[in-house]
Amino acid sequence: MDLSINEVQTVREKLQQESNHSANGKSSYNHSRPPFPSIYSSLNVRQYRGKRAIDLTIGVIALLFCLILFPFIAIGIKLSSKGPVFFKQRRTGQNGVVFMCYKFRTMKANAAKPSNGMPDITLEEDDRIFTFGKLLRLLNLDELPQIINVLKGDMSLVGPRPYPVDECSYWNSTFDDFFYRYAVKPGITGFSQVKGYRGGTYSVEHMRKRTDYDLIYVQKNTLSMDLLIILKTVTKMINLDTNAH
Repeated sequence: MDLSINEVQTVREKLQQESNHSANGKSSYNHSRPPFPSIYSSLNVRQYRGKRAIDLTIGVIALLFCLILFPFIAIGIKLSSKGPVFFKQRRTGQNGVVFMCYKFRTMKANAAKPSNGMPDITLEEDDRIFTFGKLLRLLNLDELPQIINVLKGDMSLVGPRPYPVDECSYWNSTFDDFFYRYAVKPGITGFSQVKGYRGGTYSVEHMRKRTDYDLIYVQKNTLSMDLLIILKTVTKMINLDTNAH
């Protein structure tokens, strides 16, 4: 985990080499699946053996924890705001595949979206978030339903966070290496999150650093790294040091 941000340039070069290598006829791209944007089609990055088994094992345990908390969270949401308990949103996953991501709802239903032409991002002190929703975000409990995405295979426990489709398109047009994040499955938590880079932002500098840490994870992912990220995530939750908004 003690990786320098200075490694990012080397990571970009390795990813570019692997992408070019795949494009020359050794890609694992499955043409029987729906067509992806061309920039994703040659991504082929190593992931350690047993990652899916870890996702399923810890995911089932986390699902049981979620089921215990569900009645209390559902009551809190219903008493705080009219609308459904769950929030569903289309997000970009591995190789650019769009999937339906699940969360506990933390914002007022049918709240007005920004009309500034920018992607709809939840910012600090966003008045669309109701009080109980702020608590869920602080404790990271709003993300618990994504365990369903992990068990379905859309996501992993650890990986770059999946962004909504319009936000992903926005940053894809800002950084020419942003799409490399999607060479692996997105995660409920990730390397950039435990480094303190999370939450909605329009800051190019903030997103550049977050993307750098995501790219390091894409290239360096190991079992020990995943377990340490999970441990740090839980520690931050217990210490209320999630930097969430």
